[in-house]
Amino acid sequence: MKSRIENPIRVMRVIARMNLGGPAIQVSGLMRGFSEREFEQRLYAGFCDANESDYLDTVATDIRATRIEGFGRRVTLGGDLKALFTLVREIRKFKPHIIHTHTAKAGFLGRVASILSLYPSIRIHTFHGHLLSGYFGRFKTYLIIISERFLAIFTDQLLAVGEKVMQDLLQAKIGKKENFSIMPPGLELGELPSKLESKDTLGFTNGQMFCSHIGRVTQIKRPDRFLDVVSEVRKRNIDLHFLIVGDGELLNYCRERIAREALPVTILGWRNDIERVLSVSDIVILTSDNEGTPLSLIQAGMANIPVVTTNVGSISEVVLNGITGIITSSEVIELADALEKLFNDSSLRQSLGVNAQKYTKLNFGVQRLVSNHEELYRRLIYNQAKY
Repeated sequence: MKSRIENPIRVMRVIARMNLGGPAIQVSGLMRGFSEREFEQRLYAGFCDANESDYLDTVATDIRATRIEGFGRRVTLGGDLKALFTLVREIRKFKPHIIHTHTAKAGFLGRVASILSLYPSIRIHTFHGHLLSGYFGRFKTYLIIISERFLAIFTDQLLAVGEKVMQDLLQAKIGKKENFSIMPPGLELGELPSKLESKDTLGFTNGQMFCSHIGRVTQIKRPDRFLDVVSEVRKRNIDLHFLIVGDGELLNYCRERIAREALPVTILGWRNDIERVLSVSDIVILTSDNEGTPLSLIQAGMANIPVVTTNVGSISEVVLNGITGIITSSEVIELADALEKLFNDSSLRQSLGVNAQKYTKLNFGVQRLVSNHEELYRRLIYNQAKY
């Protein structure tokens, strides 16, 4: 390989926006972890919406990125065309050996830009989840499927964060199995402060038990279902207090409903000290309609916390039902039953938490993520150089 292609290997990493969430954490881990001697990485990202926190500005302040005007969450013809042609120009300037796109919009614009640039980069796209259910109506979903099928033809390697995500995509005839690999997420968690210190800092009573909902407060995460569960738990006179940790377009809806119904919920909003939040949490809950491989549940596991979650996406690859947490249907009663069970059984909480910590640290560490990507890039470069 070294005789056919110069080092370092140039990697162009493209993501539409670095809002708080799994993709941003994954990309940050890759940007930090790669060997600087062997790889030259450049990150290209758009801008977050006004109601979103930008991970690059608040947490990953050590990571440099080239900001792309027009790139972001919203689909606009003018902005997207501007972002597309900017990406084409950047590809021609940087001449990357590898273009790796993350998330749906970046996957579309980044791969189209690569094709239009006429530069022979290896193309990789990671599906951190998918938009095949729970996001759009039938017609928009059909358009997404058609575009993903087309782009898959021009993509050298497709990655999915879990087996279920990959199978959903293959069932929709997006890509071929031989072009797919599973790349589970990887992360690292800082040392947790003491529970007593964290409760004192956040203004909580030491005797309270807490259940946290961590993630974007958006429709696909079903904060309405979460609040339905809170209401059901309160009806059962269970002394469990709930936290909403995150931001999004439905946060005001949550505030209004919490106030109207006097629900036992504290909104912490977006936090850059997730370790402190986890240290006060006794349970973490997820109520989503669709997920890839949710990092909030991996973080909970690494923090020795049992979880209660709906059975969507690749959840069953992160949570082992009855061993590291409890997986239920999307029914409010089942979710509340699981919370009541954990609330009343401290030994069960402890055993699930211990198992979760062992499992997540073994399977979802950031070093594994980095080494798997480096190995993949070397293999693809080597295979290209042979021809």
